[in-house]
Amino acid sequence: MSTNSNSSTATNRISSFAFMIMLAVMALSIIAFGLAAWAYLEGNELYAIFLATTGAIALILSSYMLLQSRRTAVTMKMAPSKVTTTVECRKCGMKNIRDFQRGDFVYKELEACQKCPDDKMIITAIYKEVKEKEKTYNF
Repeated sequence: MSTNSNSSTATNRISSFAFMIMLAVMALSIIAFGLAAWAYLEGNELYAIFLATTGAIALILSSYMLLQSRRTAVTMKMAPSKVTTTVECRKCGMKNIRDFQRGDFVYKELEACQKCPDDKMIITAIYKEVKEKEKTYNF
């Protein structure tokens, strides 16, 4: 399973919805600059200053958001966790611990027991081994 390459490229990108919103805000800020120039030429200086300030703030904020979202995209590399299967004999109680194999499920009958060959072994537990730093303690 090579989901690491797919998940890392997905986390490097920002969502297309957020990207489209940032582009729309940038386009509106450019329109505000154009309207500010038109208002200044018409002689309405207060309106021109308001539109130019609004356009500048919108352009700066959308550019900042776009750059930050590109820069802080974190690639999450998940190490595959070790999954263990416990196999047990029903008759003599002999336990065997092995790595998980595809197709394993609890109470699946497997090969015959090594001590008592007339009885089959079954899977009694499947679990993920937790590393020491992953454990959380509640006080």
